[in-house]
Amino acid sequence: MRSFIITRALLVVPTILGVVTLVFFFVHMVPGDPVVLMLGDYATPQEIQSMRHRLDLDRPLASQYGLYLDDLAHFDLGTSIYYNRPAAGIVIERFKYTFVLAVFAMLLSLLLSAPLGIVSAYRQGSWLDRVIEDTSVVGLSLPNFLIGIVLILIFSVKLNVLPVAGAQSASSIVLPGLTLAIGMSTITIRMVRANMIAAIRHESFTAGLARGLGVNRALFVHALKATLIPVVTLIGTQFGLLLSGAIVTETVFSWPGIGKLLVDSVATRDYPLLSAAVLVIASVYVFVNLATDIVYYMVEPRMRKRQ
Repeated sequence: MRSFIITRALLVVPTILGVVTLVFFFVHMVPGDPVVLMLGDYATPQEIQSMRHRLDLDRPLASQYGLYLDDLAHFDLGTSIYYNRPAAGIVIERFKYTFVLAVFAMLLSLLLSAPLGIVSAYRQGSWLDRVIEDTSVVGLSLPNFLIGIVLILIFSVKLNVLPVAGAQSASSIVLPGLTLAIGMSTITIRMVRANMIAAIRHESFTAGLARGLGVNRALFVHALKATLIPVVTLIGTQFGLLLSGAIVTETVFSWPGIGKLLVDSVATRDYPLLSAAVLVIASVYVFVNLATDIVYYMVEPRMRKRQ
């Protein structure tokens, strides 16, 4: 177990370094001048040149890259050009909102997908199975922004029971969380259903019923346990994507998370803030995948035998 974790953790280092390099050069390829956007169209050439020098934007790109790596080595993500505040503090503030939304959406997705996937598998071929499967196919085909708009029209415009956007109250999380949960549930339902069908058809399930196990115990203990490995991998990937910022959903609902921050920093050409946001997003995704690999190793006996 220890050697497995160390090996996976060492692979994170070159991955993060590659991410850092790509983030820096891609960010500087974004068109537009952040200094002009910050000072306005009426700024004098002297003011623009002075600001460029203060922000080190008048240096060669290679020199800026060296300064960027040096700052990262000292855990300094730079100062936001637009907000004139440390970029790390802004990203942490926004990441809190993304984390809460991701946890809420993931729990809601599991509450929806696990029971529906189990019922669909056990009632395979019935009208209920067809309804669940057809609904999941439709949900899988719809983009998140369209799901979000439909939910806004129903619950905010028509029924007027939930807020449209922002994060002013606890109820503000319901619509963006439900939007993300519906999108994730459609995939998880099909994964749970397929693996549950394979587990139900296995001879161990029939033998359990023959030994006197109840149907519910056989389903939720033995068959469901057999589906954990692929489902854990899927959930880890989905959760990593959520923590990386559900950019479209956060933008539709003006949810002040890291995804919305990323869009805003692109609009303002805020290089330090954009770099910090993308770096944190990529790093979170890498570390969530590392955690998923560790959980996978713990629940899959065959992987331990290979070590």
